[in-house]
Amino acid sequence: MKQPLLSVITVVYNNAKDIERTIRSVVNQTYQNIEYIIIDGASTDGTLAIIHQYQNQIAKIISEPDQGIYDAMNKGLKIATGDYVIFMNSGDEFFEKDTVQKVFSSALNADIYYGETEIINEDLVSQGRRRHQIPKKLSINSFKYGMSVCHQAIYIKRSLISSYNPEYKLSADIDWILSALSKATTTINTNLYVAKYLIGGQSKQKHHQSLIERYQIFKKYYGFLPNVFHHFIIAIKLVGYWLIHRKTND
Repeated sequence: MKQPLLSVITVVYNNAKDIERTIRSVVNQTYQNIEYIIIDGASTDGTLAIIHQYQNQIAKIISEPDQGIYDAMNKGLKIATGDYVIFMNSGDEFFEKDTVQKVFSSALNADIYYGETEIINEDLVSQGRRRHQIPKKLSINSFKYGMSVCHQAIYIKRSLISSYNPEYKLSADIDWILSALSKATTTINTNLYVAKYLIGGQSKQKHHQSLIERYQIFKKYYGFLPNVFHHFIIAIKLVGYWLIHRKTND
């Protein structure tokens, strides 16, 4: 049977330290039907030179200034032609060389495929699974208590996706996934670790602003009163998580 074309989009700016690891993770996949797109924000630290070392294995390279990460990601979406789209930004990786093959072998023609994510720190040491465990069955309600699946671990049919909303500077990926989920009819849990996520990013550095944006996004999809209740539950869970880990570390 025909293998679906997967558009893998990598967004990068001045990250010569990590970009090659991400590129190699993509171009060394055993799955052959991949359209690899790299959007570089006019890097000045040698990142572009590393990218060009692999230009024969990259379908499209754009290097120009942008208005932020979601503007860059929208550039990638605009030129993607795949049946499915996934973002694997600089510093992130597919979990194994045959991850994409395993994902598409798990079921035929799903609207969305998803899996678990391993967190790695800047020294590339595993920090284990994300705090939010993926749901057994992904739906729009799966996100009401937090981001249950990250964008490195979700494969979405291109026909279901829209552009990232520039109104959000730190949490537009949540809005983007929820928008796709609201249109999806079949979501497949691959029951696999599918990605490695390099911890950090602006959403961690500007946590307060990120939380405000998440609240606004969840209110749009779930309504005011349910969202207030959900955030009350989130707060209780965070306190419990903090207390458990504090006791463990003492």
